[in-house]
Amino acid sequence: MSQSSQHWIASAGQPLRGTLEIPGDKSVSHRAVMFAALADGVSTIDGFLEGEDTRATAAIFERLGVRIETPTASRRIVHGVGVDGLRPADGPLDCGNAGTGMRLLAGLLAGQAFDSVLVGDASLSKRPMRRVTVPLAQMGARIDTGADGTPPLRIHGGQKLRGIDYTLPVASAQVKSALLLAGLYAEGGTSVAEPHPTRDYTERMLAAFGVDIEFSPGYARLRGGQRLRATDIAVPADFSSAAFFLVAASIVPGSELRLRQVGLNPRRTGLLHALRLMGADITEENPSTHGGEPVADLVVRHAPLRGIEVPEALVPDMIDEFPALFVAAACAEGPTVVRGAAELRVKESDRLAAMASGLRTLGLQVDETPDGATIHPGQLHGGTIESQHDHRIAMSFAVAGQRSDAQVRINDTATVATSFPGFDLLARGCGFGLAAG
Repeated sequence: MSQSSQHWIASAGQPLRGTLEIPGDKSVSHRAVMFAALADGVSTIDGFLEGEDTRATAAIFERLGVRIETPTASRRIVHGVGVDGLRPADGPLDCGNAGTGMRLLAGLLAGQAFDSVLVGDASLSKRPMRRVTVPLAQMGARIDTGADGTPPLRIHGGQKLRGIDYTLPVASAQVKSALLLAGLYAEGGTSVAEPHPTRDYTERMLAAFGVDIEFSPGYARLRGGQRLRATDIAVPADFSSAAFFLVAASIVPGSELRLRQVGLNPRRTGLLHALRLMGADITEENPSTHGGEPVADLVVRHAPLRGIEVPEALVPDMIDEFPALFVAAACAEGPTVVRGAAELRVKESDRLAAMASGLRTLGLQVDETPDGATIHPGQLHGGTIESQHDHRIAMSFAVAGQRSDAQVRINDTATVATSFPGFDLLARGCGFGLAAG
C-alpha cells in the first residue's frame, strides 16, 4: 500500500511495538528553507520533511531565484541570496495545503520590490487570511484577498514598510511570524505581543541565523534592516506527527513504542502534558538540543487513561494535536472537557465538528460547544469517516480504528502526504491494523 491510497480501512491490530523514526518537523522545515534562502551563504538542512507542504515552500523559493540542491532524501543545500536577493516569479506561487507557508510568505513577500500572487489548494483557499493581511497593512503592505478574506493573496511590491507594535487579538504563531518577517524589511522596530504564548520556532531560528531578536513567552521584537548568516540546521522529529503514536500506544493494551529524537519545543507539547494528566505512561530519554530546539526520545507504554478537563492554559500549545486527543478521550474512563479551542474551527477543516461527527459515527456521544466539546467515552464501533480532506482527521481515525470492534473506513486520505508521508507504512510496521480501502 502506498501513501497515495485514497481510502484506508482501520481495524484492531497487534500491540504496538518498536522504535520509530518520525519524519522531520513541518514547522521547522518550512522556516529552515525560508531563512536559508534569505541568508548570505550556503546552508545545509538535515531532517527536512519530505512532505507536500514543505516541498511546495522549497519550490516557491526556487521560483524566486534560490538554488536548492537535494543530494539525498531529507537533505537540502540552500544557496542563500540574501534578504534583498529574491527575484520575481513568472506566475502565481502555489503553497499547496500549507497555511504556514502562505502566511509566512505573505509577510516576507510584502517587503519585496516585486509583485507576487500566493495560491493554494481547495482547502487552503477557504482559510482566513485577514488575520495576517490586516496587521501587515498597518505596516504599509498592500495585499488583496478574495471577497471573504481568503486566498489568493495578491501582494503588491515596492511598498515602504514601517515597524509597528502589534498585539494579536488571537494567539497565532503563523501571524506573529509573518509580522516578524515583514519587520526585517521595515523601517524601525517591530514587536508582537500575544494573549497566550505560541510556538517560538521563528524567533529561535532567526537567532540561529544571526538576527538580533528579543523574545520571551508571548512577546518578540526585532529591528528592520538586518541580514541573515547561513547556518546548518538539524530538523527534529515532528511532535505533531509523533502525537498519533503517543495516543495509539497509550490506548492499545500491551503496547510499547520508542519515538526517536522528537522535538519538544515547550510551546508545542501541550498534548504531552494533557496525556500525562490523563494517566499516560510517557518518559523522556536521551535529551539533547538540535538547532536551538530541545529534543528527546519518547518512550510510551499502554496505560489506562481517565477523562479530564483540559486546562485552557495548554490549549495554545496543542492546537494541532486536538484530533489525536479526542481519540484518547474516547478511550478514557470518564468524560473529557475541552474549552477555549475555537481556533480548531479554522484549521484545514473545522476540526471540532469533524472529530465530533466522526466519533458520533463510531457510536460515541460528543457534546459540541462553540469553542470546544465534551467527549463521553465508550466502545468504538465501525463506520465510515469523512476526513474532510484533513490529514490530522484521517490519521486520528486510523488510531481510533485500533480500538474499534469493527472496521473503520476513512475516506480521502491522500492529504496525509502533506505532513506525514509514509504514515500508513510506519503504522503497519509497528502493529496497526491499516489497509488500503
